[in-house]
Amino acid sequence: MKPLEGITVLDFSQFLSGPSATLRLADLGADVIKVERPGGDIARTMYVSDCKIGNDSTLFHAINRNKAGISIDLKQPENLEKIKKLVKKADVAVFNFRPGVAEKLGLSYETLKEWNPRIIYGRIYGYGEKGPWRDMPGQDLLAQSLSGVTWLNGNAEDAPTPLGLSLADMFAGQHLVQGILAALVNREMTDEGVCISVDLMESILDIQFEMFTAYLNNGHKTPQRSRVNNANAYIGAPYGIYETKEGYLALAMGSIVVLGQLLGCKALESYEDPTEWATKRDEIKAILKDHLKSETADHWLEILEANDIWCAKVMNWDELFATEGFRALDMVQTIKRDGKPVFETTRCPITIDGKRYFCDKPAPEIGEDNDKYLN
Repeated sequence: MKPLEGITVLDFSQFLSGPSATLRLADLGADVIKVERPGGDIARTMYVSDCKIGNDSTLFHAINRNKAGISIDLKQPENLEKIKKLVKKADVAVFNFRPGVAEKLGLSYETLKEWNPRIIYGRIYGYGEKGPWRDMPGQDLLAQSLSGVTWLNGNAEDAPTPLGLSLADMFAGQHLVQGILAALVNREMTDEGVCISVDLMESILDIQFEMFTAYLNNGHKTPQRSRVNNANAYIGAPYGIYETKEGYLALAMGSIVVLGQLLGCKALESYEDPTEWATKRDEIKAILKDHLKSETADHWLEILEANDIWCAKVMNWDELFATEGFRALDMVQTIKRDGKPVFETTRCPITIDGKRYFCDKPAPEIGEDNDKYLN
């Protein structure tokens, strides 16, 4: 039995942040009912690649698998009675509308709480409910750009560089999951629901806690990206990714002197003072950058791994998928419809009592479960 079996979630959200939260709840056993407008979630047509599954984007299918689906026009007042019946039976309701939209639709927390005092109401905003950014579009790239995180990526001379994934969306979704799980525990003691609010901006700020703590306590000195192979603005050499004669090599923290000895690089052995590994970071990394090009990544790995140096080969997806390490994780599952394979995607990354959670249930067609839930 999965830990959330018996929990019903009404998912009014769309795009990425809300659906990523309800996906995880579904993977943990909750019965998630995706509530779409008659035309469907706009993510159905948000193509992140030239690959489609049926008539919909891979994004929609990846993030809405394992859910039931109904289609209903929330702007029609007469449909509120149908939603009210569902709310009375539900445990959780999730929204990621702009501030004020749920209230206009008659789906505020206060209203749902009147219908069901035990309901846990989860909502994701872009930038909170107050302040001058309140009504700005809650979009991942915009949140990243405002948050300062783009100045942590790339090298010192590079322009601000966004993260390669929609991490503000995804972290907001997972923060909402944490809040919902805490609320479910609290409800066992109080028999009352609560309202959980998170937003993209707070989530992207939260994941910068390490950098912010330094900034807040060092006289507000902004982090300085390395000019050479930057990977973390606050970590000294050799931290970074380096090109070799063939392939790329990642080096984490370690002794520069020992590294010089193992790599046969005399120039590195002169940096005996560990403080220099930070103060002369770029100088050291420039030496490493040139030296590592003399041999292949596999050559260096054979030496470094044998001496317990923290390092790794930098792989593309083809290389990753071919490794025994990836196969051992068993991260890929096949989604089916009517018993036939439709597409492959990742599984739930949580293991409980040694059990990995798989499912083969696809994302719903628009209104697929209307008869089951709305009649």
